[in-house]
Parts: sequence; C-alpha cells; structure tokens
Amino acid sequence: MIEIREVVENKKQFLSLLLLADEQEDMIDRYIADGTMYVLDDNGVKGECVVLNVGNNTLEIKNIAIHPDYQRKGYGQAFIDFIIEKYKGEYSVLQVGTGESQTTIPFYEKCGFIRSHIIKNFFIDNYEHPIYEEGVQLVDMIYLKMDL
Repeated sequence: MIEIREVVENKKQFLSLLLLADEQEDMIDRYIADGTMYVLDDNGVKGECVVLNVGNNTLEIKNIAIHPDYQRKGYGQAFIDFIIEKYKGEYSVLQVGTGESQTTIPFYEKCGFIRSHIIKNFFIDNYEHPIYEEGVQLVDMIYLKMDL
C-alpha cells in the first residue's frame, strides 16, 4: 500500500533520489532546508518530492523524483495528486520548473499543468556543467502551473 509521509529530519538521506531530479547538490541545498519533503513508500521508498512556498500564494514543486526502476508505474501521478489534495485551499497556484524535456513536460501537462513562463539560460547560468536529458542539453527553465 502506498504511503506518502513527510520527512522532517535528515532530508539528505534521500540525496541519491534528489540528485535524479537536480544533478547539482548545491542547487538542492538552496531549497531543501526551507522546503517540505515527502517520500513515497510502497514496500520501500520509491520516490521523493520537495515543495516550497515561493510567495504570492504559490507553492512550487522544487524536486520530484521516482527511482528509475519504478518510473511509469503511477508513483509520480500519486505524488502530484497528494500535493494537490494536501495544499488545495492553502495556496492558489501550484507550479513546477523543468527543462525542455520530451518526457517531463508531457507528464506535467497530463497531470493538468499548463505552460506559464520561461527563464532563459537557467541551466547554463546556474549549473557548473551542462545538464542533459535524453541526449538533449537543457538550457531554459520551463515553468508550468495549475490553479489549486
């Protein structure tokens, strides 16, 4: 049975999962302390998610990752559904930023997010080395949002 629970202490014990979604540890350090972390447990931890109040009545998914062996099994959707239910009424907007990915953006769109705005050269300006997803270098941060 799937259980999603909050992690209050020792969040970095899940660093290997965090690094799946954000390859550079100092970028994770920018939000992990202030963010609320959840892990999804289904006979073992299968994924994690960190959300952060970014102001303006907006909650941002800063990091969401499912262990590669368990992707495409509904765990990512379960996390999104959990976040929506938990924070509906507390925030008016849920947003997420991601690279121009052929799998990630369609996933969020399937979950009900719509494209919001772009931060040009985000991955070039903020990461020490080029970030690639499916052989494509990530350059711009694409933000998607939904009303809660």
